Amino acid sequence: MRVNPNPLADLLSALNHTQQQITNDLGQIASGQRVNTPADDPAAAATLVRNADQTSADDQYLRSIASVQGELQNADSALSSVVTALQRAISLGTEGANGTLNDSDRQALAGEVKGIQSQILGLANLSYQGRYVFAGTATQTAPFVADSTSSSGVRYIGNNGVNQLTVGDHTFLQTNMPGSQLFSGGGNDMFQAVQDVVNALESNGDVASAVNKLSGAYEHINAQRVFFGNTINQLNAQQSYLNSESTQLEQQSNQVGGAELPRAISDLTNAQTSRQATLEAIAQTQQTNLFNYIK
Repeated sequence: MRVNPNPLADLLSALNHTQQQITNDLGQIASGQRVNTPADDPAAAATLVRNADQTSADDQYLRSIASVQGELQNADSALSSVVTALQRAISLGTEGANGTLNDSDRQALAGEVKGIQSQILGLANLSYQGRYVFAGTATQTAPFVADSTSSSGVRYIGNNGVNQLTVGDHTFLQTNMPGSQLFSGGGNDMFQAVQDVVNALESNGDVASAVNKLSGAYEHINAQRVFFGNTINQLNAQQSYLNSESTQLEQQSNQVGGAELPRAISDLTNAQTSRQATLEAIAQTQQTNLFNYIK
């Protein structure tokens, strides 16, 4: 059997290896992670980096979704109120088309329709968190203004721009509809239709024809509301998907890089025992000299 005459170098190497093991075990126990540096497991580390990047992107998408959900819900609610107001205006106009009404009755009806006109103007100028919802992309200024020189009594000063929101990898959604398309698109000018009903009632004109035009504007706005409902549903579905993906990524990261704490604690105990034994062996080696052999 060959005896190593100088075991100190081997003992120091073993001590260094044991100390590295202790440091690694302590790191796992402190962080709860098996992979704390790429050197611990290069393949697992690459997976963890990819998962972290995707999780960060998903978090940003979720914040973007949250930033517009409230606005869309308020827009849909405002349009619901517009539809209800128009239903009332149509009802008043239909009543006014009755040939048995006198001038005083028609004037009273016209006054109520004017009140509805003011109400829907306010709804069309809905603002949310300092932004005008139906102004296209010119959101810092109210899109509809009263204008006595216009036949409808109202003028649109917003633009026709739309906003696209990134809600996922290569996934985009339009999140607004400009007031020009919503309230006067398709040849159905809501404000003009309401004003025509007022004019017909005040002048004892063709109220029935004015009411028919107002019904067309009502149908147009009611149809446009589908956009907001669909967009809200798409955002909710994407939000659910992103939350689910984030959960899956977290679970995968825990499986790939998570520490097995009982095992790490056991390894730490064994490494500390080994370290102590190595230190004692080194101490004994250091004490060995010529006089020990003479003995």
